[in-house]
Amino acid sequence: MKKKLDLGSWNRKHHFNHFNALADPYFAVTIPFDVSLAYKKSKDTGSSFFAIYLHDCMKAINAVENFKYRIVDNDVFEYDVIHASATLSRADNTFGFSFINFSESFQEFNTNIQKEKQRINDSTELYPPVNGLDCIHCSALPWFSFTSQKEPFSGVKDSVPKFAFSKTYKKNDSLMMNVGINVNHALIDGYHVGQFAELFQKNLNH
Repeated sequence: MKKKLDLGSWNRKHHFNHFNALADPYFAVTIPFDVSLAYKKSKDTGSSFFAIYLHDCMKAINAVENFKYRIVDNDVFEYDVIHASATLSRADNTFGFSFINFSESFQEFNTNIQKEKQRINDSTELYPPVNGLDCIHCSALPWFSFTSQKEPFSGVKDSVPKFAFSKTYKKNDSLMMNVGINVNHALIDGYHVGQFAELFQKNLNH
């Protein structure tokens, strides 16, 4: 479900019009997050570290209104729920795009991940049978750590936020993970990325 915003009364209408008119309205940042407690939880519970931090990420995404906005034919819609379209790898080192339905329940969300993993492992298809704008695009890159990154660009304007999760690394007594965040400035400002980052870190700490 989604609802259309009244652009005329939106307090960001001038920002939207400015950035939406640009050929490249995107900005990207890379933020380090402390994943020490999330990693410990994965070990203590036998759960996937990826599933735990992705769930923490999606809870934060769904708590920040601007991350739920999408542009459709120059109109802005707010979706009720945002899901995860993550790249999931196969044994032959290829991958498929998933569509993982979000749930506040970790157990249900993790079950949805496992179903998508099985579907991708049993297929050579790149795209999922269910897809849409009501998601984020995300990739885990556990082979290396990075301090910046760039997403591929199709040439068609896109309003779906994109995330990349780096290999973890030790810093003092903490386990860290850098997260690349790419967003459309017509919908999302630095303030909103800051809101997300604060909530994501809070979720990782629980």
